[in-house]
Amino acid sequence: MKHGKKYNESVKLVDSSKLYDRDEALDLSVQTSKAKFDETIEVNVKLGVDGRHADQQVRGSVVLPNGTGKKVRVLVFTKGDKVQAAVDAGAEYVGAEEYAHKIQSEGWMDFDVVIASPDMMGVVGRLGKILGPRGLMPNPKVGTVTPDVAKAVTEAKAGKIEYRLDKTNIIHCPIGKASFGKDKLVENFDVLLGAIIKAKPAAAKGQYIKSCVVSSTMGPGIKINPAKLV
Repeated sequence: MKHGKKYNESVKLVDSSKLYDRDEALDLSVQTSKAKFDETIEVNVKLGVDGRHADQQVRGSVVLPNGTGKKVRVLVFTKGDKVQAAVDAGAEYVGAEEYAHKIQSEGWMDFDVVIASPDMMGVVGRLGKILGPRGLMPNPKVGTVTPDVAKAVTEAKAGKIEYRLDKTNIIHCPIGKASFGKDKLVENFDVLLGAIIKAKPAAAKGQYIKSCVVSSTMGPGIKINPAKLV
């Protein structure tokens, strides 16, 4: 694969055979962000679990102290007095059947987070095949199915992210933008890793964090020493 000039310049800054300390790796992720836009810094954590087993699933959500740097558009399925509460909390779209119909008939997807009050799951459930594959289906485990929709909207706007294993037992999560600088990225990184470590399944045996790599959107991967993360 041919890479561009900026990527090749970034690669020269990283020793691919080295396991970096957290601070050094995150500092490098900022230095290797050379695109004309504000690149996202992403963390990829491979865990020593087998996600095919229900008792070894790792999933949850966490509010990053410095947010993600991304403007989050929130859709809330609710009714009654919770409608105004969701609007006051900053949700862009609040309603019920009309939004379900818009998604099903028009393929409308101009939102990043979906929140629902429990009494609306009969409506939202019909959207499972559309929202599920995109990771947008509301779930009580991560706080997106809740009677307190206003709180859920506030957290989503503040930088709440969901983490979950993919089929290769890796968690991929954004922790901010390159413009945040190292210190804010370190704070976000620590909160995310702390949540992942706390979520370790009782059935998990052996080394829990197998590897951890950080990178900017267009930059090379930078390996962090997993032994120093637990």
